[in-house]
Amino acid sequence: MLKKITLQISHGIHKAFLFLTTGKTALICAILYLLLSFLLVYASPRSLIAFLMFLSAILLVYYLKIDNRIKFSFAVIIALILIPIFGVRNIFYLEVIFQISVFSALALGLNIVVGFAGLLDLGYVAFYAVGAYLWAIFGSQQLFMLHSIPGTQPATDKFFLPANMFYLFIIGGVLVAGLTGVLLGLPVLRLRGDYLAIVTLGFGEVIRVLANNLDKPLNLTNGPQGITPIQRPTLPEPILNIIRVVLNPIVGHDVTIGEFYNLFFYLAALVIVIIVIVVARHLDDSKVGRAWTAIREDETAAIAMGIPLVRLKLAAFAAGASFAGVMGVLLSASRTFISPESFSFMQSIGVLSMVILGGLGSIPGVIVGAAVVVVLNLQVLQSFSLYLSQLRQSEAVIPIINFAWKNLSNQLDPAKYQRMLFGLILIIMMIYRPGGLIPAARRKRELKADVIEPIEAESVAEGEVNHGSA
Repeated sequence: MLKKITLQISHGIHKAFLFLTTGKTALICAILYLLLSFLLVYASPRSLIAFLMFLSAILLVYYLKIDNRIKFSFAVIIALILIPIFGVRNIFYLEVIFQISVFSALALGLNIVVGFAGLLDLGYVAFYAVGAYLWAIFGSQQLFMLHSIPGTQPATDKFFLPANMFYLFIIGGVLVAGLTGVLLGLPVLRLRGDYLAIVTLGFGEVIRVLANNLDKPLNLTNGPQGITPIQRPTLPEPILNIIRVVLNPIVGHDVTIGEFYNLFFYLAALVIVIIVIVVARHLDDSKVGRAWTAIREDETAAIAMGIPLVRLKLAAFAAGASFAGVMGVLLSASRTFISPESFSFMQSIGVLSMVILGGLGSIPGVIVGAAVVVVLNLQVLQSFSLYLSQLRQSEAVIPIINFAWKNLSNQLDPAKYQRMLFGLILIIMMIYRPGGLIPAARRKRELKADVIEPIEAESVAEGEVNHGSA
């Protein structure tokens, strides 16, 4: 009886879910929820709950079973209208979404190497550094200071290249980082598994140490002090004036040039992410993508089938590295400052955790994984830490145990335990959802087969036992 009631309840929930996620009902629900979350963010620019609701509305649009053209219309409205409005109203949100875009591109690049080709790369951040230092060196005053001791060079107004050369260096970042990926791939072609991971880890550290020490005999990178100022591309004033006339009444204040630059880099990152997604999807559905899958599953069998192992491994390293290189160029221009500390080993681990959390080989999965990690880092944990800090400055006490909040140690701030939290999340994901938040279709089939085969084997064994008994 209880089983029958449970089945009826689950069937009813399933029908309600289908009703709310298909057809006109789904469209109306999505519009209402999106508008509600946008109005909450607009009215309360510092509300974490409102911002999380808005992000969940975007995810809801992705999952709805409606026409793809309608989904595309939603995406355009969200990306080009809603996000710029509340992003300029509270610039921190625009920064969070910019970080999500940057790390989405990095995760998509690493997904090609790890998810598609099965090559464990623990030094991926090195390609990010190559792109960043490429524009930092040529787009700053650094090449005029090659013979100066860091910290003693005279101030100068001259930059080595015009600011608008940034657009050319976007392409240059792709090419130089891709070439660096090939150079990394050449000596490690015979390695696999743990050995490949160790070599790539060493490569990442080599790049960081070079950036840290190439301030002598020629001061190329300015050492640990980093390079600043780095130029940003110029923005057309007539277009800015038109946008300012439209945005000023909506956001409630005069839009500054700094806010325009934040908006520009968000849109530039968005365009790059879209291009990266298109390239990654085409690679996944191509002969190259299927060959990478064969290499990931069994290199020996792939070679026996005539797959050119050397070329395809190099192609995987080059494709993944090029995505990181272009984002490195964008990062250095947006921050106007670059130092070796921005490219530590933990950055590589962070990007790898995004790929694992989202789902190896899954394009939408790694984007969701990047969003989850960035929001946890910049929003959730920081907000909790700030809230605890405010409680410490008050006279409030914890009920029942009568403990004063002001006596709570600073060492218990959630922001200090982000790596432990990510470790726990990854452990839980590996146990309960090994395919990731949004598993790739191929990965789903593999996991399903892994579950079905032991069940079938057990059934066969039971049948043999019963037959023997008979």
